[in-house]
Amino acid sequence: MSNSTVQVLMKKGKRGAAAYIHADCASGSPQHLGPLLDVLLNPSKAIDEWETIDWCRWLLAGGRTPDEFAAVVRSYDKHDKCGLVWIPRVVAYRCRTCGISPCMSICRECFHRGDHSTHDFNMFLSQAGGACDCGDNSVMKEDGFCSNHGNKCPRPGTAPAELMCVAEAMMPRLILRLLQHFRENSDGGSSDNYRVAVQECEGYVQMLMEFNNMGDLMRSAMTKALINPQMYRNLVEGPFPETEYGRYMADSNRMYEKAIESFPAPEPPDEYRHLPALSPRLQHKTLLEEFIFWTFKYEFPQNVVCLLLNMLPDQDYKEHLTRTFVLHYARIPLVLENSADPDTLSNRVVHMSVQLFSNEALALRCVQHLHLLHVMVLSLRLMMGKILVPNTLHDPNRNRHQVIDCTKRVMKEHCYWPLVSDFNNVLSHRSVALLFLQDDALVNMWFEFLSMLQGMNVNVRETAGHIEFEPSSYYAAFSCELEAAAYPMWSVLSHLNAPEHAPRARRIVHAALAYLQQWLAAVGCTKPSSRSRSLHASFHFPLHRYLAAFLCAAVRGMRVRAADLLPQPEMLALLAAHPLRVQVSTKRFLRVNMFIE
Repeated sequence: MSNSTVQVLMKKGKRGAAAYIHADCASGSPQHLGPLLDVLLNPSKAIDEWETIDWCRWLLAGGRTPDEFAAVVRSYDKHDKCGLVWIPRVVAYRCRTCGISPCMSICRECFHRGDHSTHDFNMFLSQAGGACDCGDNSVMKEDGFCSNHGNKCPRPGTAPAELMCVAEAMMPRLILRLLQHFRENSDGGSSDNYRVAVQECEGYVQMLMEFNNMGDLMRSAMTKALINPQMYRNLVEGPFPETEYGRYMADSNRMYEKAIESFPAPEPPDEYRHLPALSPRLQHKTLLEEFIFWTFKYEFPQNVVCLLLNMLPDQDYKEHLTRTFVLHYARIPLVLENSADPDTLSNRVVHMSVQLFSNEALALRCVQHLHLLHVMVLSLRLMMGKILVPNTLHDPNRNRHQVIDCTKRVMKEHCYWPLVSDFNNVLSHRSVALLFLQDDALVNMWFEFLSMLQGMNVNVRETAGHIEFEPSSYYAAFSCELEAAAYPMWSVLSHLNAPEHAPRARRIVHAALAYLQQWLAAVGCTKPSSRSRSLHASFHFPLHRYLAAFLCAAVRGMRVRAADLLPQPEMLALLAAHPLRVQVSTKRFLRVNMFIE
């Protein structure tokens, strides 16, 4: 079909051309849609050109007006799940009576249409954004569904087969055009350049969002295009014809390959190089996989994140999205470290991840088949491993221990927060937490990370003057220990409440003792007579915290004798020295501001 023929078709007007294309697609072997899209979606044109977007709306409608078509498509919506996505600083609700996952949340409309009057609920201002779980029985109980979702609403009839024929044929090309835009602008390399590129496609992404909001039928057309490997191969694999578009696609593929090479995973230990999520080079097989890659590369643009999350009511898509997210997960530290605004980026990462990991069955499959817990802990450990400094708690000449430097940007700007938030989220699932506790390699990896916090942020007693303000690293150290060490500990402990869990508690106690012994040797504290410098003190001893908490839980709730777990008296004396020093330092000195960093 020549350009002149396309021009003749376009002269029919948007509605006339759309009706002609609809009849062509309904025949089963469309001949004219592809050439028309070649003209409309020509990459040489700006992606947000209003005329192009309007043409796409009319073509999709197949001879109806866009509003009429949207109304018809919505009439076949099953209303199984709400899935409404909101951005930060929006009011939402959480009902602990109805929630299966602690991350469950529902929008204001679904809350008021449901019966939660006698439930344990709270209203909150969303920090990172969220999505409504009403209708999703994997996250909340069906009794809590509102009257519009789940099985409480009437079932629609069957849609005519030809209703969505144009949408199904167009959708792969529409999504590809957005990916082409991301490819073209991938050379910028800075947050500002990425932000400009995202702003340029705002109107186009909004168009895709409008299509998704038509309901199940349109969402299904979009998700099928996103997760179909054959469609992706047909669109992006050569050889390409010797045409203007063919040459463009060859150049586009080179841009894509260059972007892939510039986005490696962190260097994992040798024993974990075989994990798919830690592969040094990403391999994409669907439009969705490349879409997620650009979402990471462009630092989780708000409009793109909302578009991806709005399609979550489609279960097949949710499975594919979660798997793809996990396969890219190890790149999150790289994105956070390079971002000019890690605080906003952190919220957007969690906005997405919390929706994916709040489903226990899905999170468990990711742990079993994609080693999600290993990837999370390794990512956190490798991120923090870049900012280690020698510990100064004891004699520097004898101290071989290294701790996190709390003055670094990663700590002060909480760049690690999305990683520990996701880790806490998946550990809130009982099945995942129990798997974590029975994996010796995983437990050891976690304690290696905790050792980086042990004795960090050493304070020095000030004897010559008054301390007016605490340095920011003081707050950073306490925040890190609370979020990255204490919260996961309490998440795991919440699942250990019966005698049959005693072996798992023993495993943690033994690991804590082993790593404490290593730590004491590394800092040169091997005898009760060993003394630390009297003017130096740290308030961060997560290894001691884990030992005490799991020992207490085992004795109180699992019928374990303390004598069976406790070490020899000499070791106990060494273990008690540092916590006692914290108590003494707190009472004697901190109240009169006598310590500085």
